[in-house]
Amino acid sequence: MTVFNLFTLCGGLAFFLYGMSLLSSGLEKFAGGKMEKLLGQMTASPVKGLLLGAGITIAVQSSSAVTVMLVGMVNSGIMTLSQSVGVIMGSNVGTTATAWILSLSGIQSDNFFISMLKPEAFSPLMALAGVIMTMVSRRNRIKNAGTILIGFAILMCGMEMMKNAMAPLAGMPGFSQLLTAFSNPLIGIIAGTLVTAVIQSSAASVGILQALSLTGSLNYAAAFPIIMGQNIGTCSSALISSIGVSTAAKRVSAVHILFNLLGTVLFIAFFMLFRMIHITDFLNESANPFSIAVMHSIFNIGTTIMLFPFSRMIEKLAVRIIRPGKNEPKKILIDENLLRSPTFAIAECRKLVNRMAAKTAHNFIFATKLLKNYHQLKADDIIKTEAEIDEYEDKLSSFLLKLSAKPLAEEENNRITQMLLAIGDIERIGDHSAYIATVAEKMKEQGRRFSPIAVEEIKTIVNAVIEAVTVSFQALEKDDLKLASEVEPLESVIKHSIRYAKNNHIARMKKGECTVEVGFLFTDLMNDLRRITAHCANIATCEIQISESSMRKHEYNNNVKHIDNEEFNRKYQSYQSVYGLARLSADNE
Repeated sequence: MTVFNLFTLCGGLAFFLYGMSLLSSGLEKFAGGKMEKLLGQMTASPVKGLLLGAGITIAVQSSSAVTVMLVGMVNSGIMTLSQSVGVIMGSNVGTTATAWILSLSGIQSDNFFISMLKPEAFSPLMALAGVIMTMVSRRNRIKNAGTILIGFAILMCGMEMMKNAMAPLAGMPGFSQLLTAFSNPLIGIIAGTLVTAVIQSSAASVGILQALSLTGSLNYAAAFPIIMGQNIGTCSSALISSIGVSTAAKRVSAVHILFNLLGTVLFIAFFMLFRMIHITDFLNESANPFSIAVMHSIFNIGTTIMLFPFSRMIEKLAVRIIRPGKNEPKKILIDENLLRSPTFAIAECRKLVNRMAAKTAHNFIFATKLLKNYHQLKADDIIKTEAEIDEYEDKLSSFLLKLSAKPLAEEENNRITQMLLAIGDIERIGDHSAYIATVAEKMKEQGRRFSPIAVEEIKTIVNAVIEAVTVSFQALEKDDLKLASEVEPLESVIKHSIRYAKNNHIARMKKGECTVEVGFLFTDLMNDLRRITAHCANIATCEIQISESSMRKHEYNNNVKHIDNEEFNRKYQSYQSVYGLARLSADNE
């Protein structure tokens, strides 16, 4: 083998790995929304987990990436170990799709139509189409489809380069002897394990094996043990990602390793049985890319069929092997392993943002109840929950900033920006809720009470703010623009009602109906309610901006509040009839 061929081989491998990475990234982004929905369907049902694992692995073209994400999800408490077992088995089925795609490189035929299926025939056209789609189109979905085509073309180009570089090896006696050594199952398994562990991708190592088979020197006896070793080697990624995680997350890696080891043991038994009954003619035949894809599928699908009924036993075995340590890592909010798949990471961040919002809404409602009946235990619970909200804000902000450094589509970048802004507003709502609890505590300690009229005003404004919090958080969770558009007119009503209530309170203090000390507490309470409403409006406005990204915030505010905006005025009048304090004063008269 010449130096030139060696360089060509290295260059082909580089093209191959980069093309696979590009293809995987494009597929993930293209199926982004659907994958988020699939992610929400992870249940304890092993069958659903199996189908889900297969589907997601086909989408991201990497069983290693899926398993690493499972480690991160279990470590974050998003999934349980039981839920992950079926997904792991399904990912082994899904990874066979890559081998079938790569088997196209072995097509040999003089028929024009069949020859057009060869990668060297259509890859250049796919590359051209992909480049045009990414450069001309403004739609992210079309750009992602273009990335898929470019990635596939580069991958196939790398495959072709490796095939051409390896062609001279066919006539080298030493090379044939080396491949013959792999016929020893132990050596073949070790070789497949080491190569896959180094390049961190079983799909890529299968592609290399398929390119090697094009030399005609690789037989079934050598190829099959290598394929078994490749499935063991793919566990290395999950094994590395399990360092420093919780016991449950370590057990995910243990399940993955046990599944592939047990599958290897079973198929080695079949392999040795073939040799014992002297079925050697088949084993000595030359393998090709298509037959390697067949063997890869037989191993992975066969292993899944045989071990799937024993999934619970494999889970229990992993639990028995991985015992809780003395220094168990503290449960984390979101694992950084999820950064390997931005689409999944964004989906999980959205869930955590909604969970953070739910805690904040709970805190605000309970804080307002303390104004009427103060209980120290409830106040302590509010302070405890506020600390949790602060942790959500800290961890999510840090994670989202790291996520934003990844190569993302414009839509995904917008979503991250929205979440970063939203969690800041949600955290501030939590702070003001705690301040309201402090106002209630001071009222209790000082033995102060608001006047009956002030109580009615506070009650009306609090109910309005509760609706603002509820509507803005629901709009955030559901991506509901109709709900988001309700918040601005409601904010205007609350702002005017608070101004009206403050003026009334000043008038009461002048008449001696209210003390200065109570007046300060009343003003603090109104300021907190006003700021909470403003943060709700920020969340709703940002939600609208995601769908209308070309509209700046101040432009949106000016348009939506314009005197001629009939829809805004209609909503304003509707809320005014319920929460307007002028109406309350008229009723009291």
